[in-house]
Amino acid sequence: MKTRPEADFSSPLCQPYEVRQGEHGVLLMHGFAGSAAHMRPLAEGLVQQGFGVRTINLPGHATTLEDMRRCSWQDWLNAAKEAFREMKEQYRFVSVTGLSMGGCLTLMIAEQSDPTAIAPISAPMGVRKDDALTSDYDLGYTGFPTKSAVDLRRIIHEARNNLCAVTCPVLCVQSSGDQVITPDSADVILQGVRSKTKGVLRLESVPHVCTI
Repeated sequence: MKTRPEADFSSPLCQPYEVRQGEHGVLLMHGFAGSAAHMRPLAEGLVQQGFGVRTINLPGHATTLEDMRRCSWQDWLNAAKEAFREMKEQYRFVSVTGLSMGGCLTLMIAEQSDPTAIAPISAPMGVRKDDALTSDYDLGYTGFPTKSAVDLRRIIHEARNNLCAVTCPVLCVQSSGDQVITPDSADVILQGVRSKTKGVLRLESVPHVCTI
């Protein structure tokens, strides 16, 4: 296990954020080794547009690396599905968006359920390397257990393997400056899904965690 210093997760930005309003709720999920802080600016923007929002911390995240080591990819997926189920009880429409691994979880929810629409952001269909970032919102682990990296690759594999089950509207978001995921990730997603409404928002020269 890597033992580099961890972020201070006592920041309010790291806590789950929820605003209930309107008929359309959006579930937002952070990525591998990240926290709810990575999705906070987007969530606040959606609130200003009239959407209800909910961000979550996936199991083993925003606590300790030891907690992360004890969690599996199934725990992350189950937490995402449970949050989606709860929002389905609260809103007429529920869309899902997620960053990086959260984008893969977004795809898996759409493969197994019926969101109104999805927007996977920087969702990897393959991985290159880590990306450096400096931001007040960049609150996550600076390392990760080796076991968790295996779980991440499993999630990528599962999401990619079942893209044909996605039929809801899809907007992929990916940056030309992303040095973490393979450059064709958004294209792989759009070619794999069976959605009639689908497209890509291409960003220029911003890093992998483009939500902040």
